[in-house]
Amino acid sequence: MSTQTLASGRYRVADVLGRGGMAVVYLARDDELERPVAIKVLAGHLADDPVFRDRFIREARLAAGLSHPNVVQIYDAGEDDGNPYIVMEYVDGRSLADELDLEERLDPARVVDLGVQVCAGLEHAHATGLVHRDIKPGNLLLNGGGTVKIADFGIARAAETTRLTQMGSVLGTAAYLSPEQALGEEVTAAADIYSFGCVLYECLTGRTPYVFETLAELAVKHRQEPIRPVRELRPEIPEALEAVVMRSLARNPEYRPPSAAALGQELAGSAPDDVTRPLPQASGVRASEVRTEPLRRPERRETRSRASDRRVVIGAVLFLLVLAAIVIAVVGPGSDNGSTERSPAPAQVEPVQRTGNPADDGQSLADWLRASSG
Repeated sequence: MSTQTLASGRYRVADVLGRGGMAVVYLARDDELERPVAIKVLAGHLADDPVFRDRFIREARLAAGLSHPNVVQIYDAGEDDGNPYIVMEYVDGRSLADELDLEERLDPARVVDLGVQVCAGLEHAHATGLVHRDIKPGNLLLNGGGTVKIADFGIARAAETTRLTQMGSVLGTAAYLSPEQALGEEVTAAADIYSFGCVLYECLTGRTPYVFETLAELAVKHRQEPIRPVRELRPEIPEALEAVVMRSLARNPEYRPPSAAALGQELAGSAPDDVTRPLPQASGVRASEVRTEPLRRPERRETRSRASDRRVVIGAVLFLLVLAAIVIAVVGPGSDNGSTERSPAPAQVEPVQRTGNPADDGQSLADWLRASSG
């Protein structure tokens, strides 16, 4: 890929905004629309995987349907010399992760202000059926006017399988994973609420809910260790705000706020001062009802293939059994195709011994199969 132009010269690259294990983000200019943009280009070792490459672009295009002031807009997606890229709105500012590096803990009123905005963006996405799956400070961008925008919608799902194989990357992300997501269970929008609860907790206390060295240690803590209440680490935090944050961190998704809008409204109600931001508008969709299919691991695909083979064999056997039963019923047991001799009258037929064949025994095929399987 040329570091000077992308997409037949439409985008002129000016600078590197950031590098990570999965992609490089460039500052560029869209010459057609005459505006600055950010371009995320997939790393070479991932671009070589056609399945991942296709998923990366497909998920980006789905996310391009989002249009909200608190979500980074995706403008375009494609490939350049085999390198997949997405073109996004350029946010002139820094991430919440950068902010937390400078200020270990934020003022409660500022946390509520940021929280209400993020909840508004999440509610919009959830209402369209999209779950972020990777809400963390690095994906929350702050512009100079105090507006926060959620980045990488759609990209997180495409990256999930690969990220789980990269220890350095996953340790940075796992601190914000919901328990159900970390276990590989079905993920709903309630997972985004938990992840954002982790962000709120960190903004207030200066640390994530769980401190761990390995993924195995985190899994044990998710099951066995309660999260320390916010006010144990920072007593001046209002009780109402602590209650909202701790509720969003419930292990059971059903015990968390029912939607991102509900979380935003609860945050506003717990604020020490009046909230000036517009409150998130409820879409009427419960977070636990917005589902995404779990990404299957390779060994599960093999198991699924073997199960499919078994179903094909069983289906073929059942078809042959049904066909045999029909032939026996029409032709008659023991009959000769070339014979013109009539069968004896029903009263003259001697009782037959049960043979295990459903047509001979007078059983229905379904009854015989149930008895045989039992």
